[in-house]
Amino acid sequence: MITNPHDDDHFHEECGVFGVWGATDAAALTALGLHALQHRGQEAAGIVSLDRGRFHAHKGRGLVGDNFSDAKVMAGLPGRAACGHNRYATTGETALRNVQPLYADFVFGGFAVAHNGNLTNAVGLKRALVRRGCIFQSTTDSEVFIHLIATSLYDTVVDRLIDALKQVQGAYSLVALHDGALIGARDPRGVRPLVLGRLGSGDTASWVLASETCALDIVGADFVRDVEPGEIVLIDDKGVTSVKPFAAAPERFCIFEYIYFARPDSVVEGTPVYGTRKRIGEELAREAGVEADMVVPVPDSGVPAAMGYAAESGIPFELGIIRNHYVGRTFIEPTDHIRHLGVKLKHSANRAMLEGKRVILVDDSIVRGTTSRKIVEMVRQAGATEVHMRISSPPTTHSCFYGIDTPERSQLMAANHSVAEMARIIGADSLAFISLDGLYRALGKPGRNSDAPAYCDACFTGDYAIALPDAQENAPRPLSMLPAVAE
Repeated sequence: MITNPHDDDHFHEECGVFGVWGATDAAALTALGLHALQHRGQEAAGIVSLDRGRFHAHKGRGLVGDNFSDAKVMAGLPGRAACGHNRYATTGETALRNVQPLYADFVFGGFAVAHNGNLTNAVGLKRALVRRGCIFQSTTDSEVFIHLIATSLYDTVVDRLIDALKQVQGAYSLVALHDGALIGARDPRGVRPLVLGRLGSGDTASWVLASETCALDIVGADFVRDVEPGEIVLIDDKGVTSVKPFAAAPERFCIFEYIYFARPDSVVEGTPVYGTRKRIGEELAREAGVEADMVVPVPDSGVPAAMGYAAESGIPFELGIIRNHYVGRTFIEPTDHIRHLGVKLKHSANRAMLEGKRVILVDDSIVRGTTSRKIVEMVRQAGATEVHMRISSPPTTHSCFYGIDTPERSQLMAANHSVAEMARIIGADSLAFISLDGLYRALGKPGRNSDAPAYCDACFTGDYAIALPDAQENAPRPLSMLPAVAE
């Protein structure tokens, strides 16, 4: 039985993509890269390799290690080029047919694509494509790319891909593979991340595309640069070529990558994530200080911000909550009573440290508030005399339509309650969030420019930079194309 989704009070990761061109054991490198990107999706993983014109694929539900630790599986993925994907479902059911990379045979040959993000006009495009006779094999919006490429009237693979990308709206980072090149692409706003790396040098260099720099590190690749918003990079045996087919648009990189999604050791858009999270904690301490005996992170996502808060406030940092790292997503919960205790499967109170103390709990976000309430209760039961909650993001008041699995607004605590009401519901003596301007300051900006925000912060503001035609349709949307709400 899968754990109760409402007990997991965080945004969920989008997906992770990885690609290699010109390397021995490309599939093995891809598996390593996906392992480093495991935090971006744990539902399924897949790899497609290319060996002298022939494609080979393996996909499966579960973690990367569950699917790619068998020598026989890896032997079935030969070749010097490969692309892979870690899935967390934002559209479509969790079924093997939805596991990426998606593959299709076209008139020009085989083509595999791995997609991180979400298309906001997928319903309309799918409806039009079905009318033209296209037969969809999955329920994920990513398959729209396959059919747009198939029906394009252009001749070359690149021109067909450009034709497809010009018809979609939304957020995407793509890694695609055909018999001739590895391709990477980002949407014109650059909402989702994608980086370019290099293995080796000179004529023998191999090339890597990945969602984050931590995936370059694990395979020993050097970071070259971020793929730019609206850019398509073509990697073949001659090297890397750049194409920029879109009109320039203001960049709106996802601000939540800095708060929670990216791995702390990654460098995102030129900014180290770990240091950024510490600065967010420092700013939070300046904005929402309170007298207490210790600063305690909610592990693991609250750790860097709590360190920054403690350093700025002068209040000691302590591990008052210990995380159990060996709890999987399929732990059996046979009764309602055991299910209610589910938070203790992941977190345990350090009673010796907490008893008789005034505690500041630092976490990255509050979504539904379910876990926050249980964490506060657990800390109180361990003997804390006061519990003050501090959150290293502004209140989450709106759903994301760009590839983050978030609940509907009706289920978002901050969309329906004041901060004081939220504090009462979760049982905290006080509750405070970093301000939006404070978050921007921690990222090196003077504050948020409402006329031209530097980031996509729609989950805090409702300021959606990319049109939402599917969400704005009056007619009910097909269940297969709705954003997933299960956390």
